[in-house]
Amino acid sequence: MNWLELHIDTNHAGLDTVAEMLSVLDIDGVVIDDETDFQDFLENNHQYWDYVDEDLEKAMQGKSRVTFYLPADDDGFAKLGEVRIALQKLKEARTDCGTLLMTMEDLADSDWENNWKQYYKPMEIGDRLLVIPEWEQENALGKPKYAGRVPLILEPGLTFGTGSHATTRLCLTALEQEVRGGERVLDLGCGSGILSIAALKLGAAEALAVDIDDKCLGVAYDNAALNGIGKDVYTVRVGDVLTDEALRAEIGGGYDVVLANIVADVIIGLAPVVRSLLKENGVFLCSGIIDTRAEEVADKLRAEGLEITQTRSGEGWFAYTCR
Repeated sequence: MNWLELHIDTNHAGLDTVAEMLSVLDIDGVVIDDETDFQDFLENNHQYWDYVDEDLEKAMQGKSRVTFYLPADDDGFAKLGEVRIALQKLKEARTDCGTLLMTMEDLADSDWENNWKQYYKPMEIGDRLLVIPEWEQENALGKPKYAGRVPLILEPGLTFGTGSHATTRLCLTALEQEVRGGERVLDLGCGSGILSIAALKLGAAEALAVDIDDKCLGVAYDNAALNGIGKDVYTVRVGDVLTDEALRAEIGGGYDVVLANIVADVIIGLAPVVRSLLKENGVFLCSGIIDTRAEEVADKLRAEGLEITQTRSGEGWFAYTCR
C-alpha cells in the first residue's frame, strides 16, 4: 500500500491545537516533534552526551511539527481535503500557531520499512572481526574476501550501537587484541550488546552486560541469539553500577576485561571503581571520549592508578587501553 506522509509546521504553542484539530477529524496517530523537548533533553542530560551533531541542532532549531499518515487512496485524499479545510479555518482563527504550513510526501510500505537498510553493509573491523547486518548474512558469509574473519551479526534496526560509529570501531579493535580465549568480560553501558557479544564470538568464556536503559535488555539478548549465544554464557542486567548497590554486589569482580564505550563523564565516574572490577593484570577498555576531553579522562584514569598502555583515536574520538 502507498501512503501519504503529511507534516504541519507550527510552533510549541500550536502543537496541541493542531493535534486536537486532527483528532476531531479522527486522525489520532500523530508524531510530534517539539524543539522545546529537544532543548530540554540536552539541558537535563549533560552526563549522557559530549557532542551534539550540528546538523541535528540546525534541523531542530525552531522546529515544531505534527506528522501524520493517510492512505494514498480515495478515502485518504478525501480525508486530506477535510484537513485542508480545517487548517484554513485554524489559520483564520489563530495567529499564534506559527506558519501552519502543510507539506506532503508519498511513500510505500517498503520505503519506510526497508530503505534504511541500504546504509548498513558488512564492515571489516580490526584484523579479526566482520560486523554483518542480519539481512546481509547470505551475501557475506562464505565470501573469500572475508575468509578467516569472525562474523558478528547484528540487527541495526535495533539501534544502540551498530559498529558504524568510530567509538565502537575503536573499542572493537582494542577488544580483539585482548580476547584470546576463556576470558570473563564485563560490558558497562552495553547498548546493543555489540562489544560483549563480540568478545564471546572472539573466544571469551562468559560476559555480563549492563545498561541503564531497560530497552537494551531485549535488544542485547536478541543480538546475542542472532549469533548463537545463549543465556548460559551471556547475562544482561539493567541498572546504574555507580549507584545500585545490589547490582554492584551481583556484578562482583575478577573480570579479565571491562568495557565502557560511553561518554567522558561516565568514564570519569567509573574510574575509581574499575580496579575493584578487574582481576590482577586485567584490562579496562574505554571509548566514547571526544577529543576535547581526552586528556581530562586520561588524567583521571592515571589518578586512580590505571596505566594507559595504548591510545587509539579516529574521527575526533579517543579510546584507551588501561591496566
